[in-house]
Amino acid sequence: MKGSVIKYERDNIDTDVILPGPYLKIHDYNELAKHAMEGIDKDFHKKVKPGDFLVAGKNFGCGSSREHAPIALSYSGVKAVLALSFARIFYRNAVDGAFLLPIEIEENAYKDISEGDQLEIEISKNEIRNMTKNATYKIKPFPELIGKIIAAGGLFNYKP
Repeated sequence: MKGSVIKYERDNIDTDVILPGPYLKIHDYNELAKHAMEGIDKDFHKKVKPGDFLVAGKNFGCGSSREHAPIALSYSGVKAVLALSFARIFYRNAVDGAFLLPIEIEENAYKDISEGDQLEIEISKNEIRNMTKNATYKIKPFPELIGKIIAAGGLFNYKP
């Protein structure tokens, strides 16, 4: 996967910020995407491009269990969220629905990756290459079961 970085240097970005409550009644995923990250960045939908990566701090996706959050990000073009840690419900909603990849990164990667950097992610090698800065970072490997669900294209396609 290759893409550009949109970075929010903060922890505890919750689902109410990722997709504010008033939009939960929208059933058209493309319309939901227009409101992704609206709680902290009204212009997110203008700057995100297909294949982009979102980078954030600790506990990304905390708050309510709404699956609308990973759906809105995915349909806006985000391929993966790279964060120091994730709220478990967001993590599983993202994986189970095959919306986007929640990739846990280390502190050094979080500090070094900047807005607009071009990244290449190789899940099979648990590696991120920052093409802009000519740097390489390790990512936390997916647990075996999560890897199988991702490979199957989501929980509904997974056959144990």
